[in-house]
Amino acid sequence: MATNTGQMGYLPRGGAIFCTIPDIFYLPELVFGGLVLSLVASTYLLPYNPQAYVISVAIFCFVVTFLWLLIFACGSHHNRSSWASADVAYHGFAALLYLSASVLLAYITIFWDIAVGRDELIYKLDVAAVVFSFLTTLLYVIHTIFSAIRWKSF
Repeated sequence: MATNTGQMGYLPRGGAIFCTIPDIFYLPELVFGGLVLSLVASTYLLPYNPQAYVISVAIFCFVVTFLWLLIFACGSHHNRSSWASADVAYHGFAALLYLSASVLLAYITIFWDIAVGRDELIYKLDVAAVVFSFLTTLLYVIHTIFSAIRWKSF
């Protein structure tokens, strides 16, 4: 059974996006990003600004990644290097946003637990959100690296 994982300079269409690297990372990015969003939203949003930033990043990346997945799945792109470069640019930007949100969320989780002291469930939810946020950052970084490799092959 042949897949498109070895072809360079190829932007997949339709179901092929679930068989090619880096596009295979779309679904885990959506799942982990959704987990970050739901975990942060289920805790106390104190302090407001940092938590609101984390939720904003999670919503933005979830929606845009889903739209990007639909563009590739529907075949709306035309095998041009401009789509490959836009893919690298978006995933690099998303990785940077998630990294900043992850660091901020980890800082707030540590600081808020020490300063105020939370109940055990809220703290566990915040820790889980931090872990999934860093995993989502890692997925976006890996996607960016493989997208850059594909972009260079055009």
